[in-house]
Amino acid sequence: MRVIAGSARRLQLKTIEGLDTRPTTDRIKETLFNMLQNDLAGCRFLDLFAGSGGIGIEALSRGAREAVFVEKNPKAAACIRQNLEFTRLADRGRVMETDVFSALSRLENQGAFDYIFMDPPYNHDLEQQVIRYLDHSSLADVHTVIIFEASIATDISWLSSIGWRILKIKEYKTNKHIFTAKGEQ
Repeated sequence: MRVIAGSARRLQLKTIEGLDTRPTTDRIKETLFNMLQNDLAGCRFLDLFAGSGGIGIEALSRGAREAVFVEKNPKAAACIRQNLEFTRLADRGRVMETDVFSALSRLENQGAFDYIFMDPPYNHDLEQQVIRYLDHSSLADVHTVIIFEASIATDISWLSSIGWRILKIKEYKTNKHIFTAKGEQ
């Protein structure tokens, strides 16, 4: 896994061994960031279920002002810290070694993020729990784009039933990225 573009372009990132994380492939990461590239400069980026930090580091490399990484696995959190140091992006990255809901609670009242990305374990409805939390949170406003990765078969009809807008869906062979935002605008 490597950084695709920006200040840390081509640098190889470390990942932890085993199946505890599913690093996003370079090809899928490149597709995702091609869709975001024009809006990353100066943004605040929140990477939930961050794994080895590849998504948030890509955002920083491409000009994000700040990225917060949330990962409860201590080995993965250590890997994120090493990757931030290696890419020379540690001054703009913050690692929170805790579960997602504790992190969200601690981040309250520190302003809305421009992008919130999450790649939770598939088929546990964690993305739905996070979005329901964000529905009444100061961390996301109507301009915040929330992107979550899910298995290709994941039903997302619940988004419109709670009043959220589906901005875009990008499908791959076995998974998809859903771009969503709060309903009012």
